[in-house]
Amino acid sequence: MIHHRFCTWKRVGTIEAKKIKEVIVVEGQNDTAAVRRAVTADTIETGGSAVGPHVIARVKRAQKSRGVIILTDPDGAGERIRRIVSREVPGCKHAFLQREEAAGKKGFGVEHASPEAILRALRRVRWEEDAPFSDGVSWERYLEVGLAGKPNSRSLRELVARRLGIGYGNAKQFFRRLHILRVTEEEFEEACSGVGKDETDDR
Repeated sequence: MIHHRFCTWKRVGTIEAKKIKEVIVVEGQNDTAAVRRAVTADTIETGGSAVGPHVIARVKRAQKSRGVIILTDPDGAGERIRRIVSREVPGCKHAFLQREEAAGKKGFGVEHASPEAILRALRRVRWEEDAPFSDGVSWERYLEVGLAGKPNSRSLRELVARRLGIGYGNAKQFFRRLHILRVTEEEFEEACSGVGKDETDDR
């Protein structure tokens, strides 16, 4: 199930924007500016991939009082920040931009995403939970679909990640993410429908 919590609607230019209750964790000031072009929200900036204890303390306070959404760049550094914050602050929510949405004429990252792309990511926000998830896809089905162990597994994972809006990962990371983010078998099967027929990328 896809979870999201937005408050009242309002119009900003040609897009619909909302006020978000949760605090959004981003990497820097330019990311904050990009988020605020899309929605009314408060942010916490990590200031880089180190994610110091003072940042974690602020995120913990925000999580306790308002909830937290992590929105980092769809690259290795962004994923590292997401993992660190998730490990230190259980129960975070996650929003993901696709790589093509974060690619701008002058650079790459959340700061280069359009307001529309950021809104899409926030509308598809998911809760993270470590509790057992009986409705999730099995490892056997995961292999059967071809998301691991096949010459084209990487490209298949990229396609499924894009359809689900949950960000790319290697074979084991992506399988774990499906469960942590509570992707149901029904969602998984829908996302996998028709993929893999013409893909030839490597793992």
